[in-house]
Amino acid sequence: MDDMTQLIILAAIAVFVLWRLKGVLGTRTGYERPTGPTSAPAPDARRRGPEFEVIDGGADLDADIARVADADGESAVALRRMAAAEPGFRPSEFVEGARHAYELILMAFETGDIPALRPLLSDEVFESFAAAIRAREQEGLTVEARFIGVKEARIFSAIFTDDSREADIEVRFVGELVSVVRNAEHQVVEGDPTEIRRQTDLWTFTRRMGADDPNWILTATGG
Repeated sequence: MDDMTQLIILAAIAVFVLWRLKGVLGTRTGYERPTGPTSAPAPDARRRGPEFEVIDGGADLDADIARVADADGESAVALRRMAAAEPGFRPSEFVEGARHAYELILMAFETGDIPALRPLLSDEVFESFAAAIRAREQEGLTVEARFIGVKEARIFSAIFTDDSREADIEVRFVGELVSVVRNAEHQVVEGDPTEIRRQTDLWTFTRRMGADDPNWILTATGG
């Protein structure tokens, strides 16, 4: 096989793997060049896990819902039923925990940390993420990523099933990060180390209200 043919084949493989990675996480849009030097989050922030524990008391439930969701739609009705099933549940506190989980899961995926992903994802989502990471590794692709922050986190939809007490909350995230994909020769094949990438995701978290385990599990992703 001559050098030109081999180069074409390797390029085609890289394009396919990158397409798979985009399908796993969501849609990335709106490239923005930073106005100043970017920095990684403080070490303590990186170590924080998904803080989904609910707290008793707090603001009026309707006002709390209005801060993070449509207060008049079907999702608001579902959120009120969740609070009735588990007194003390507050949607704004859930969203705050979801923001931390988003960073943790996103960065674990970007850096290929499969063990860190296992307790946070459903079996189906975990297999999808793990398969994409392994495909990336097999093709000699590595990711250098730095999380900038969450620009927006808001409840997009919510469903509550009375019989099973299962709650599904879909959150729309707009996150910003610097991400570069390099091949085995350390050449950049996607991204730019000087640009902040804006990424939009719709993630669904699931939990049985009233259960002893306070943690929500990521059960679906989209963008």
